[in-house]
Amino acid sequence: MRPSSYVVDAIQSLQFNPDKTEVFWCATTRRQHQLSTTPLLIDGCSVTPVRTVRDLGIYIDSDLSMRSQIKHTVSRCFASLRGLRQIRRCVPPTTLQMMLVALVHSRLDYRNGVLVGLPVYLIRQLQSVLNAAARLIFRLKSSDHITDALISLHWLGVPERIQYKLAVIAYKVLHARAPSYLRPLVRVADVSGCRALRSAGTNRILVPPVTSITVGSRAFSVSAPLIWNSLPDDAISAESLSTFQRKLKRHLFCRSFTGFCN
Repeated sequence: MRPSSYVVDAIQSLQFNPDKTEVFWCATTRRQHQLSTTPLLIDGCSVTPVRTVRDLGIYIDSDLSMRSQIKHTVSRCFASLRGLRQIRRCVPPTTLQMMLVALVHSRLDYRNGVLVGLPVYLIRQLQSVLNAAARLIFRLKSSDHITDALISLHWLGVPERIQYKLAVIAYKVLHARAPSYLRPLVRVADVSGCRALRSAGTNRILVPPVTSITVGSRAFSVSAPLIWNSLPDDAISAESLSTFQRKLKRHLFCRSFTGFCN
């Protein structure tokens, strides 16, 4: 089928904008020095390669370390916390908590699935934001212990929030509630392709082989099955998404604060 004249006219009207065009090369940390820094000539304009790009609000580094994303997230979250600190005496605690969820949690959770498998020292930077938010609610000092405050608020830690996001996406894929391009990445262990969990012989997901431990293990097709297979049977066999989310959060919460559920 030939494209309509409207589509042809739209394509022909597109123009190259050198100010908004970036060249981005990816390589491991050890091979960063091998990346070309020579500008590319595109449509008569010279475009210099960059080490960080932004796509859908996510900052991606050329070594896929996600340091820039964490840096920007932490910076924006602490800026919001400083603003809320100035008005915390003027609003009730419940309102302050709602504002923290809207301004801080939303940034921590935004596409946080891309942060799976990162080193602990990077995740701790995000956890420091969550700890500061809890201290703001209870007016704690930086030297005060934070575990009791997090348990009282029933907030998941940053690693568990990442696992929660990926597990929910995996549930949606297995129940045909996610975009179709994700379906080939999640397969039930004893069937080829995607089937509903209640009709399959097992609730576990195939984990594909990994060629690169540092980067390959962070792919959704690997990280999501690993997280899913670590969940208890009563959670992954839930009949509804709301039931799954409730059981998933309790499982992750108990795993974070073992003494709370004992």
